[in-house]
Amino acid sequence: MSNNILIPGPVTHDLITAYLNAISNRTDAGGHSCFIGQVRADNIAGKRVKAIEYSAYEKMVRPEADQIINMILSEFDDVKSIDILHSVGIVKAGEISLFVLVSAGHRHHAIQACSKTVELIKEKLPVWKKEIFNDNSHEWKQNNLA
Repeated sequence: MSNNILIPGPVTHDLITAYLNAISNRTDAGGHSCFIGQVRADNIAGKRVKAIEYSAYEKMVRPEADQIINMILSEFDDVKSIDILHSVGIVKAGEISLFVLVSAGHRHHAIQACSKTVELIKEKLPVWKKEIFNDNSHEWKQNNLA
């Protein structure tokens, strides 16, 4: 599929469906695990999050993503492929901002590798979040690594 990591706006259902449809062409993988990250309408200090604006150091996203992918591939020898889509720009509450799909020979490796990939994305990918509240005020958000 696409070699892009960053997607302007939300990751659409059509895009996710295209990735899921593509795995039917794989005969080397028996397990696929995906993570779908959705913007929450959190209530923070009496204000509701209506959207998150994602910004990225675009020149560093691909090299960092490649490092993450290589780390996962070296740790999980059964993993066949890793796809990452991350939003930039405004994503409204309820919309999808992150999609990770890991294909492996067996489900156990797919599930573990997908989980670790998401944690590494949160830790290392140079993407920042600005929460936009219902009163149009905003606050920069730190990644929750827990």
